[in-house]
Parts: sequence; structure tokens; C-alpha cells
Amino acid sequence: MALLTVKGLSPPDVPSSPVRGPVLLIINPASRRGARQRQAAVTEFALRGVECEAVDTAAAGHAARLAMERGLAFDAVFTLGGDGTAMEVVGALAGSGQRVGILPGGTGNLVARTLGIPLDVRRAVSSLVTGAEAHIDLGRLADGRRFAFAAGIGVDAEMIANTPHRWKRRLGMAAYVVTAGRGVLRRDTFRVSATVDGQLHECTASSVMVANFGTVLERLITLGPDIREDDGLLDLCIFSPANVWQAVRIIWRLARRDFRPTSYLLWVQGREFRIETDPPRMAQADGELLGMGPIEVRVEPRAARLLVPPATGRRR
Repeated sequence: MALLTVKGLSPPDVPSSPVRGPVLLIINPASRRGARQRQAAVTEFALRGVECEAVDTAAAGHAARLAMERGLAFDAVFTLGGDGTAMEVVGALAGSGQRVGILPGGTGNLVARTLGIPLDVRRAVSSLVTGAEAHIDLGRLADGRRFAFAAGIGVDAEMIANTPHRWKRRLGMAAYVVTAGRGVLRRDTFRVSATVDGQLHECTASSVMVANFGTVLERLITLGPDIREDDGLLDLCIFSPANVWQAVRIIWRLARRDFRPTSYLLWVQGREFRIETDPPRMAQADGELLGMGPIEVRVEPRAARLLVPPATGRRR
């Protein structure tokens, strides 16, 4: 099989490797599609000749415990649930060398989308058991929780906090887009003090992110220049529109990958971050609310070993 050769990833040190099984499938039955897609996932593993043991989670944190207690006894560990379930397992197995495959079963499925994993569960199983592997960096919060995509304060966190549950059930990802659009147009700002590797940056902003991956919304938006998930660095992205027109210009520039210097966009790479806001604001990481800031983050270089679709399925 071909090696993973995707723009943005370093030359691979792990070749593509099919999953032969057995695999542990950790399912969150409370997620938007977890329970409904359980049989589809198990059936597809069987069709691919992969023995699968499926286990349901019972509460928050249970997925991490299952992964730590049982995960290393399997050829790979898969998750079927939302981003919270996925990151519990990725975080629990970080640094272990165990492979993790993420199947989309939640509302946003941010991590799966970012990795180019199909949103149809059967197609996702098929692409991951015959696909490739990638070592990626993780962000680690002060309380030990980890994230793969980004942690943030501002529009993204308010989007997650303010999207009604009934919208998420009915509309899925579109519910977040509607709420985010309202937040952008409202242009709610705050003061930010961001310390990156000991250097202080202060400004007024509407959104602050510490990003690991550089693209979002099926790669329609690129958050900043040269953001790579395997370079041992995270990227501070501060968005500071002074009016609605500048907010629209930010979206337009990010969509066009126009990263010329400007007063309302700031990008800083680093390894250790502390983000404080005045007044304090809600924070999130990979779609999970963290509570009120401040937040502290440090990078864990190439700590996660993830199953990803073949290179032809991951376009940047």
C-alpha cells in the first residue's frame, strides 16, 4: 500500500497499514448517531474481515477508562460518538503507540471532518481499516485533557454553548453554522492577554484560538499560514475585527488563504500558551466546553497515532 503523502504532513515514518483485528469499538450511545450507527459499524467491520468487540460507554470519562484498561490488547481502538468521546480515547492512548480510528457519530464531528474521514459510518470503517496512519501533535490543557484540532475562547465557544440541543438533533453541523454566523455579526469583543513561550501579546478580539490543524468546514476556511499538525508547534490565532465589515473581510481572507499582515489578524507559533480575557469568557476544546477561562496549553509533539483515509481521500 502507498505511504501517506499529504501536503502539510512531514514525510511519513509510519507506512500505511491495514487493520487486521481484533479491534475495540468504544461507542457513546448518548451521542447524536452513536446508538443508531452501532450495527452499521459492526457489520462493516465483519464485511472487511475484522473481528470487532463493541462496548458502550456509561458516563463521561468512561471511554478513557476503557481505552486505558483494554485498548492495548487490540490491533486498534475505534470510537463511535462525538468529538468528546474521540478525544477521551485519543488522550488516554497518547504516547502509547496504539492506533485510534475515529468514526463520526456526533453532531459536529469536527475531528473526523478535519482528518477527511467520511461522515457515512460504513464508508468511514472501510476507509480507515484499509487506509494510512499519521502521527499528530496534541494540545494538553492544564487539567490534563487533550485536544487535536483547537482550543478557543470567543465566537467558537459561544457557538457551542448557545446552540440549542434540539437544533443539533435536527440540523447537525448546520446548527453550529447558524449560531456562529449570529456571533460574527454581533461582534462581541473582549480584551485578550496571550502569553506565548513567555512573550505577551495584548489586544481586543472577538475570537482567540490555539490551533493544531489549519483548516475547518471541509477545508473551506484556513485559519492561518503554515499551520501543521505534526510540526511540534501550536498556533495562536487572534481575530480582532473593529466592525462588521472587517468581520466579513476576515472570513473572506481566510477562505482565500490571504495571510498578509493586517491590524485585525494575528498569528503566533509556540509551544506553551496562556490565554486570559477581560471579562472572563467561556472556553472550548474540540467542541467540548471547558468552563470560564483563562486556559493554559502546551504542545505534545506527535503524541497521537491516528488511522486516516488513504492519501487520495485527504485533500488540502
